[in-house]
Amino acid sequence: MKRLPRWIEYGAFSLALLAGIVNAVGVMGVAPHALSHLSGTASWLGVSVWQSGAEVLHLTFVIISFVCGSALSGVVLSGRDVRAGRHYDELLIVEGIFLLVAFMALSKGYNFGVYFASAACGLQNALATHYSNAIVRTTHVTGIFTDLGLMLGGWLRGKRFDARKARLFGLIIAGFISGGIIGAKLYLSVGLLTLLLPALLCFCLAAMYRVLLRPS
Repeated sequence: MKRLPRWIEYGAFSLALLAGIVNAVGVMGVAPHALSHLSGTASWLGVSVWQSGAEVLHLTFVIISFVCGSALSGVVLSGRDVRAGRHYDELLIVEGIFLLVAFMALSKGYNFGVYFASAACGLQNALATHYSNAIVRTTHVTGIFTDLGLMLGGWLRGKRFDARKARLFGLIIAGFISGGIIGAKLYLSVGLLTLLLPALLCFCLAAMYRVLLRPS
């Protein structure tokens, strides 16, 4: 954890918040299932094999879209050290564009918008995972809770407790849950317009990174 710069903590919280909002929109209406991670989607895919061919096709495309978003990060990113001067801003702009396309498509009744939202989440998760060797994951929290459990178990048997790592995990959990709360409230009030908030957040984070951290 010592090699991760301090700004990663604030970025991780913001990205988790963003993903929590997108996921809330997916769960509450447009999917309806998780968009920011694939465990539940894969389970639904298995169940749907015995129920609906159309649902199988839809869920398959959701999974493929997530993988394609991750692949895009893999194409752009190089090296595994977390530092300013990488391509975070470009990828965040692409993620924001994906979310805008998702909003425009879904608002016109085109279901393929879901696939752009899923691709945006895949891109984001791959971005964070690539540079942190899976320490930072911002679109789901199962691994985070598992890691916290492992840390707690190690502490109970006398191992030093990494307070900074625990704080980072806490920020990600708080961000994701907060995003769910905000996303659910906004979706009940303004519907699909909720997707504009995480898109705007992507553009703001990209601008902040370029102005404050990326060398000219």
